[in-house]
Amino acid sequence: MNKISELKSEMLDVLQNNILPYWEKNMQDHENGGFYGRMTGDEKLMPEAEKGAILNARILWTYSSAYRLLKSSESWEMATRAKRYLIDKFYDKRFGGIYWSLDNKGNPLDTKKQIYALGFAIYGLSEYHRATGDREALDYAIMLFKSIEEHSFDKEKNGYLEALTREWNEIEDMRLSEKDANEKKTMNTHLHILEPYTNLYRVWKNDELRKQIKNLVEVFLDKILNKETNHLRLFFDENWNGKDHIISYGHDIEASWLIHEAALVLEDETLLKRVEAIVPLIANAAGEGLQADGGMIYEKNTETGEVDADRHWWVQAETVVGYINLYEYFNNEDALEKALQCWNFIKKHLIDSKNGEWFWSLKADGTINTIDDKAGFWKCPYHNGRMCMELLGRFQ
Repeated sequence: MNKISELKSEMLDVLQNNILPYWEKNMQDHENGGFYGRMTGDEKLMPEAEKGAILNARILWTYSSAYRLLKSSESWEMATRAKRYLIDKFYDKRFGGIYWSLDNKGNPLDTKKQIYALGFAIYGLSEYHRATGDREALDYAIMLFKSIEEHSFDKEKNGYLEALTREWNEIEDMRLSEKDANEKKTMNTHLHILEPYTNLYRVWKNDELRKQIKNLVEVFLDKILNKETNHLRLFFDENWNGKDHIISYGHDIEASWLIHEAALVLEDETLLKRVEAIVPLIANAAGEGLQADGGMIYEKNTETGEVDADRHWWVQAETVVGYINLYEYFNNEDALEKALQCWNFIKKHLIDSKNGEWFWSLKADGTINTIDDKAGFWKCPYHNGRMCMELLGRFQ
């Protein structure tokens, strides 16, 4: 427990003195509201950048969670700012749901309904309610849950469709990002529906929500998990035919603990027993990406053998949590050592002690990546902030 105590102390320091202050100081847009859309990897603020729903929703979740744990006025102010901007600007008052992006002035830019974004809005709003008791945040989270279930849930073939138009019609390009396959169902979106639904259930014990969380866990075990390798398959057509040959080590380790969290929150003993037989297998499969320096590489193409050996910030953060989860619930001492080694890798290579926050990645050649954003559409305080708060909230 001395190792855990020391780890928690270091996490608290990084959260309070490296991650949270960076966004408070640099990313609040006092002219146009909300938060700036981008800070480059070499610390150049881009005030004209578009404002992404993911960034705003993840800021909302991070500072709501920080307020719940730390009760600091700065976290409350940041969370409240994010909540207000999400509801007032990102929420589509006419058709429901969340716009994918706004221009820097706060006007709708990309109005498609990417279900991944609705999920993160639920995650942030439910956490704000959990931290403050605010009813408006809960009401909007429930409305978004109902929108996902009405428009995205595939009642015939199960699972959730990736994206729709603003008016909830079919859309040609469903991709979450340019590097993704244009398929109707993805592991990533299902994972980030499971995650917010679990958080919403903590504060809203609804029978339909409970049923859909249980179903999502079963979808992971029955359809998304490759039972031969214990890796997660990433892309599917509407009939659940797999459409890729990529192993994403970060998603594997992240899913191992988020699926477990869902089963724990549901308190369904039968489901939990089934999940706990699988969780170590997924985490062990993810461990194929662990390197001798403690870092976890990004992904591998099993068809070509090509490896992306960059160590992305979010993958390292999820690696720490995934292995800490194995240690806490499965009495795996080796997993604790892996978590500690990865944390040491983070401290050595990714934390920017000069400017604050973390670099995007350590590249495969051993150099720091300052080309990709420090803050932006995808670079948010959520993965690294959550890692710190997960550690602080465990082992009470």
